[in-house]
Amino acid sequence: LNQPTVRAAIEALQRGEQAAEAALFATGASLYDDGSPRDLSGFSRDALGHERFTTIDQVSADGLDVRGDFQSDQWGSFRTYFRFTLGADGRIQRLDIGQA
Repeated sequence: LNQPTVRAAIEALQRGEQAAEAALFATGASLYDDGSPRDLSGFSRDALGHERFTTIDQVSADGLDVRGDFQSDQWGSFRTYFRFTLGADGRIQRLDIGQA
């Protein structure tokens, strides 16, 4: 994970740290789950502490696209991707997630 904001977001997810994760997102940031809009604050509340990457085996050259095996307490294990779009200030403007 060579992009600092992405690395911090993944680390916050892995540790279940909602405040740390929330600080990385721009005001009005959007989340898309398998292409459908989803409430970002609801996702953070429900996922952090209950969902995590078990392996990360692909990171794009620009560091914004992360793929690996994922574990969800609710949904089980599956391959997933996280694709980050950053604003000029380096904060996350959009996060696309879904099954890979």
